[in-house]
Amino acid sequence: MFDEPESDPRPTCREPAPGGQSAAADPGAPAPGRRAARPSAGRAERGAAARAAEPGALALALDDRKLAVLRAIVQDYVGTEEPVGSKALVERHNLGVSPATVRNDMATLEEDGYIQQPHTSAGRIPTDKGYRLFVDRLAEVKPMSAPERRAIRHFLDGAVDLDDVVARTVRLLAQLTRQVAVVQYPSLTRSTVRHVELVMLAPTKVMLVLITDTGRVEQRMVDCPAPVRETTLGDLRARLNARAGGRRFPDVPALVEDLPASFEPADRPIVSTVLSTLFESLVEQNEERIMLAGTANLTRFGHDFPLTIQPVLEALEEQVVLLRLLGETNDGGMTVRIGRENDYEGLNSTSVVSVGYGSGDESVAKLGVIGPTRMDYPGTMGAVRAVARYVGQILAES
Repeated sequence: MFDEPESDPRPTCREPAPGGQSAAADPGAPAPGRRAARPSAGRAERGAAARAAEPGALALALDDRKLAVLRAIVQDYVGTEEPVGSKALVERHNLGVSPATVRNDMATLEEDGYIQQPHTSAGRIPTDKGYRLFVDRLAEVKPMSAPERRAIRHFLDGAVDLDDVVARTVRLLAQLTRQVAVVQYPSLTRSTVRHVELVMLAPTKVMLVLITDTGRVEQRMVDCPAPVRETTLGDLRARLNARAGGRRFPDVPALVEDLPASFEPADRPIVSTVLSTLFESLVEQNEERIMLAGTANLTRFGHDFPLTIQPVLEALEEQVVLLRLLGETNDGGMTVRIGRENDYEGLNSTSVVSVGYGSGDESVAKLGVIGPTRMDYPGTMGAVRAVARYVGQILAES
């Protein structure tokens, strides 16, 4: 039974700044009841540069009220797609202060780089920096509802093999989040051997089948240097499974490399050929695969991309780029990259939310979504996490 917890640790893409501190706790903050003098342009630039050099220092200077204003701006902008003004914030949110106070707070947030004014006489919108603080300190991962969890189970339970699991997962993620969904196939280098099968196809041709703990199946044809006897094939199959079964793929070569010496001299060339093919399968470097779905969803967000959506679409066509997006961190924790935190220039106007999945406690691959920075982060993070956990359960039970 799949259970979705009510809370979740913050995403691990960046160390969250300590919370719960107000400006009054900062030695450089003005005394209570006094308004700080507005710095000159030169002082403001120097202060911004100094704060930018110290990650987390800027967040410490924001009191709870300003953080609440930033949270409200992010929520309203994501929901309405329109720049947010002080009057609208007061009307929609119980901030407990006047529009004039909210305007002052918005001026501070803008000065510090958390929000910006897209054009004159408009309200404010979050910057990448504002979204970053929202994700690290202000957002609470939205748990999936009971009907949503049942829908996930119903959709994924019918999968018949690993390819079907991946295909259903990527479609489900795209539907739940209305973003572009990406699912990485379980990596062979992080998998263990469940079974090795050898099937005679012709006197000198054998099919080698590798089955992993994640349900992945790899097949290779082996052209043997001489006719293979069934007894030799059965003996080799048994010895391979005895030594490699339940072991991690990178560990297998050292465990079986001495097998040829244990066979009759006439059979050793055959055994060596089979092992050579096995080793090629185990250490193959280009075995990573990815499945993508929901690219058409980006057309709903055309105005969220500064010039054109073309660079984003071009990036999505590059499997190497997508693998790097998902695979830069080895742990399976939630990762959120916002805007220019994505190294690939074509994705500088997007956010990537990803998490690891696997059988047991170890992550064998990642899945996630790509969309504009104006994203429902709590809902997206909740959906990605829930789907990953359920896929992990399917693999563990397979």
